[in-house]
Amino acid sequence: MTQNVKEIFAGHGAGTPGIAPPAPAALAAKVRTLAPSMTRSMQRVAEAVAGDPAGCAALTVTGLAELTGTSEATVVRTARLLGYPGYRDLRLALAGLAAQQQSGRAPAITTDIAVDDPIADVVAKLAYDEQQTLADTAAGLDTVQLGAAVAAAAVARRIDVYGVGASGLVAQDLTQKLLRIGLIAHAHSDPHLAVTNAVQLRAGDVAIAITHSGSTGDVVEPLRVAFERGATTVAITGRPDGAIAQYADHVLTTSIARESELRPAAMSSRTSQLLVVDCLFVGVAQKTYETAAPSLAASYEALAHRHRR
Repeated sequence: MTQNVKEIFAGHGAGTPGIAPPAPAALAAKVRTLAPSMTRSMQRVAEAVAGDPAGCAALTVTGLAELTGTSEATVVRTARLLGYPGYRDLRLALAGLAAQQQSGRAPAITTDIAVDDPIADVVAKLAYDEQQTLADTAAGLDTVQLGAAVAAAAVARRIDVYGVGASGLVAQDLTQKLLRIGLIAHAHSDPHLAVTNAVQLRAGDVAIAITHSGSTGDVVEPLRVAFERGATTVAITGRPDGAIAQYADHVLTTSIARESELRPAAMSSRTSQLLVVDCLFVGVAQKTYETAAPSLAASYEALAHRHRR
């Protein structure tokens, strides 16, 4: 059983890389994630570079400003918001992205699901959407913030996780994982219980809020209380500019979900949330391996007979 536990953690290196400009392939993901929090003029610049990387790579900062009807200052600010030190670095990324697209384009598929789509098309569209969501989330996830959240959770006296609706299911998933490696963790979907439990937190505890919109009152309120009580607070959200961020010591950003009539954001956002939760859990398990591995092995052993029936 111990060997199985070790295999779970195999291949995951320790250490947290520093902040670096996004790779060319991550540019489109950054635009999708950050566009809702940009000004309209910055959105025009971001949409232009994501929509035509080859064309924009050939433009000077003045040319791109003229193309988008903005100013040179807006172009530079947009480049920096996307993670590049300046416009020159953004142009290099655009050239790299254009080269990648020319060498192997993504399949021409739309994730909009029609009510009369054949089930095979539904499967293909959902699979592509899930893949893109995971790629966008991985590209936009701040590993420095993630590392800090992992470090706090690994030594926490207690971990409380808040989420309602689809995010509540993700909160339960994280809590179950943490319990299996011997940590004290609780998931709260009832807003009254969430607040009354948050009141009991203090320095050395960790509170994690999961909300795609970043403004769900039933999740913002308990995190605010936990923050004021001195707990380390973490927000997992698709809107890093949302109300939740002002009460979060660490913000882990998920991708902006692509909505459709048959699949609202609350459903599609869960995929990116689960990826972030898994990254957080594995990081904590790595840091607590000496105790996590025996605890996980014991939980497997305790449940093994139920799987042999």
